[in-house]
Amino acid sequence: MVFAEEHERWLTHHMDRRMGERRSRLERGHGHGERMFLERVWWPMFGQLDHLHPEYEVADWRGRPYFVDFVWKPGEVKYAIEVKGYGPHVQDMDRVRYRQELNREIYLQIAGYRVVSIAYDDLESNSALLMTLLKSLFMPHLAISRPGVDGGYTRLELDILQLAIRTDGYIRPVDLVRGLGVDARTVNKCMKSLCQKGKFKPLATKGNYKVHRYEYIPSFTDTRLW
Repeated sequence: MVFAEEHERWLTHHMDRRMGERRSRLERGHGHGERMFLERVWWPMFGQLDHLHPEYEVADWRGRPYFVDFVWKPGEVKYAIEVKGYGPHVQDMDRVRYRQELNREIYLQIAGYRVVSIAYDDLESNSALLMTLLKSLFMPHLAISRPGVDGGYTRLELDILQLAIRTDGYIRPVDLVRGLGVDARTVNKCMKSLCQKGKFKPLATKGNYKVHRYEYIPSFTDTRLW
């Protein structure tokens, strides 16, 4: 799937799940710089937008809502990614706003986020350098997102397997949609793939053929998935 198609599907998915100010903020905040970051840096690295949340709402140290350009949650780790242009972030910023922004970044790290600031100018002139730096930062996740590694599992398939290992072995698609932040179509595609690989068995609702949950099939090699 090409970037434009996937970006539209991904953005529509997040838009449909929001209401009020959260939806309005996504409409206003996801602009040219954010899209350029996805197209020139993120997409060439990952080839997908799973686990990436645009205009993600968090509370600052005062309890006030604040929207991060992107939050990436590939597993237990959380990254807060900000695309910063010279004008709005430096040139026109007074000292109070500047201090608030620095304090907000510190608070995000206290809240468990790893903060990544992206310079808009580098997106235009030096996106290759950004990819090199981010690949080093994200290497633990990139290493297991490529097909053919760890038995051919994708990053999302590994997340589902790890979740099954930590729970009672039964997985419902609706829980994966809510817990992993991906849409139902992606979940169904991954579960079909995992069933073909012999890792899950679909369990249909009694009286019809609709699959309502999956049973995890363990093996001794799964210890390397932790």
